[in-house]
Amino acid sequence: MTEAVNPTTSTSAPLKPPANPASRFKQITRITYLALLALALLAPMIGLYPVFVMKLLCFALFACAFNLLLGFTGLLSFGHAAFFGSAAYVTGWFVKSQNWTPEMAVLAGAVAAGLIGLVVGLVAIRRQGIYFAMITLAIAQMVYFVCLQASFTGGEDGLQGVPRGQLLGLFSLESDTAMYYFVVAVFVLCFLFIARIVNSPFGQVLKMIRENEPRAISLGYQVDRYKLLAFMLSAALAGLAGSLKTLVMGFATLSDVHWSMSGEVILMTLLGGVGTFFGPVFGAGVVISLQNLLADKVGSWVTVIIGAIFVICVLAFRKGVVGELQAFMERRRNAALKAKPAN
Repeated sequence: MTEAVNPTTSTSAPLKPPANPASRFKQITRITYLALLALALLAPMIGLYPVFVMKLLCFALFACAFNLLLGFTGLLSFGHAAFFGSAAYVTGWFVKSQNWTPEMAVLAGAVAAGLIGLVVGLVAIRRQGIYFAMITLAIAQMVYFVCLQASFTGGEDGLQGVPRGQLLGLFSLESDTAMYYFVVAVFVLCFLFIARIVNSPFGQVLKMIRENEPRAISLGYQVDRYKLLAFMLSAALAGLAGSLKTLVMGFATLSDVHWSMSGEVILMTLLGGVGTFFGPVFGAGVVISLQNLLADKVGSWVTVIIGAIFVICVLAFRKGVVGELQAFMERRRNAALKAKPAN
């Protein structure tokens, strides 16, 4: 007699469950980051100009530092150029006049920017909205005046001919290739550090403050302390970007600490997407690339072109380019989850 086959006890392999849209999205994101890292490592070998890419990475780090404050804490600063430019001067002075090694000078610039951020934060952090933004702008203008009048900054001429020095006193950074990989390493470490901050319990509190500060206060969090620490971290990272820029370009000038630099970093962040990880990097890439490509062709009109592109992006992409892309992927993921049949 032949025995009837029970479908429930069939030896055939079970069907694979459909891929989780959330895990698929994370996988795509991870692959994208790895591809960009590989591109960054291979950039000098495929013909990309190292100094241009280094400048782009410095401003990308600057925008990421600003995004930590605006995108994940909800604080709009109009004075971030003060941290970027002051650290640039500090690093340039230590390397040129005191013969410090580049890593120590960069660290000194970041610490100086963090201390300035502490002072600015203590003054401004108890204010909100436009009052907070205007206090940061006013103090940044004071820093600009100090950089203009101080003897060690070179006044209107700035610090020129800043050497790159030797890393740890052993490895020369005068070569563009050596300096390039140093900048890439610092940028990657800082990017991962920012991601770690945002995904930590501290970062979750910052997001809660951004979304609903009164609720965070009602839950017992010392909101001012969290905002002050976020402000200092953002200032120190912005200073690190300015320090690297000084070593890359070999000079620090008043344009680094001018209020227009604060406007540029706001533009980069909004263009790419506030509150996203890769958005500020994308925005910095667009702005720096346009400045590099169009400066010789259209002169000062490059600012008009960048402004027009910014207006178009604000009207068409309210969340920034990367922000809109993430929102589109999120909608597709939610649609896939709703269409998935229940077990």
